[in-house]
Parts: sequence; C-alpha cells; structure tokens
Amino acid sequence: MATETNTPEVDQPHNYDLDANPLDSVVVAYEKNKKILTTALTVLVIAGVGFFGYQKWYKAPNEEKASSAMAMPQLYFQADSLNLALNGDGKNIGFAKIEKKYDGTAAGNMARYYEGICYMRMGEFDKAITALKGFDGKGTLLAYQAWGSIGVSYMEKGDKKNAIEYLKKATGNAADGMITPMYLYQLGLAYEADNNAAEAKAAFLRIRDEYPRSMVARDMDKELAKLGVLD
Repeated sequence: MATETNTPEVDQPHNYDLDANPLDSVVVAYEKNKKILTTALTVLVIAGVGFFGYQKWYKAPNEEKASSAMAMPQLYFQADSLNLALNGDGKNIGFAKIEKKYDGTAAGNMARYYEGICYMRMGEFDKAITALKGFDGKGTLLAYQAWGSIGVSYMEKGDKKNAIEYLKKATGNAADGMITPMYLYQLGLAYEADNNAAEAKAAFLRIRDEYPRSMVARDMDKELAKLGVLD
C-alpha cells in the first residue's frame, strides 16, 4: 500500500486580475510611471513658485515704478509741452522711454498710447501709427480713440484706404455721443476725399440723425447740402 506523503504547500505568485480590482490597476500604473509623475509635479511646483515670485518680487514693484514715472510726463502732456512729455526733461524720462523700460506693465502700455498721441500732434504720423498700433486698449474707450488717431494720421499721410479702415473702427461705439460723431465726421471727409459720395452721405446723416447734440452736428446741413441732400 502506497504511503501518502504530505507535501508542504508552496506559495504561488499572485496573478492580479486588474479588471477585477481597479485599485490594483492604479497602483501598478503609478509604480510604473512614478518617476515621470514625480518629475512632472516637480516642474509644476517650480513653475508655480516662479510665477508667484515674478508677480510679487518683479511685476508688482515694476508696476509701481512705471506708474510713478508717468506722473511728470502726464503733467507736461496736459500743459501741451509735447516734446518734454515724449522725451523727458533730463531728470524725468518721457513716454517714449517709459513704454520701452516698463514694457509689459499697465503704465508702459498707457505710455505707448500717450506717445502715439504726442507724435500725431507733432506731425510725425508714421511714428504715431506705430506707437498707437502697439497700444492694447481692448475693452476700453481708449481703443476707439487710438483707432481714430491712427485713421487721422493715415489721412494726413494721404492714405485714404487705411484712414477709412481705422476711422470705421473708431465709430464702432454707438453709445458714445462725443467720440463717435467726431470720428464719423472724419470718416465722412475721408470718403469725400476718396470720391465715395454715398458713404460720405451715410456718415453725415448718422451724425445729423443719431447725434444731433454733438459738437459736429451743426455743420451737417452744410456738408449734406454739398452732397445734394437738402432736407
């Protein structure tokens, strides 16, 4: 009779059914990709710290310095001392240097707008156009004034096509009863110069009918009469 031998059981390796246990799947995936994940998290942390440091220790103080630098040129601008406003007085820098030195700040952006207006009023229209195109006025009323000033500068250069393009943009805020009719008038004159009487009439009629209390409305009957509109 054969003797039954008791063979000790040997632990067999576990075969995980990853579909049966989702948690095991996550653990295995993490172990396989731990190094990549750790590196990515480290990069994100460093980027976050770097951004916070940039905001706190560089951008905020730079904004303050830029705002402070704007004070004297703005006073010169209000006094119509355009050269001093633009180029500085030897002690205080002007808009032209502020927009370069503090590029990326809100004050630097505003300096670019003032720079363009100064150049336009000084008759340097190419420089005015370049500066004003670099100004970011998105979402503000100054955007319309910048476009209008670009249009006027192009008109002064004899470039009627670009003048009309920017003056049309400048008249896009129908709710503004001061700036919009002023640039509608400029737009009408630009259309006249471009021999487009129909569009000139349309611009002048908008002023007469939509902005009768504006400063330029009193000239509309005369302008429309020249174009054959007598009522």
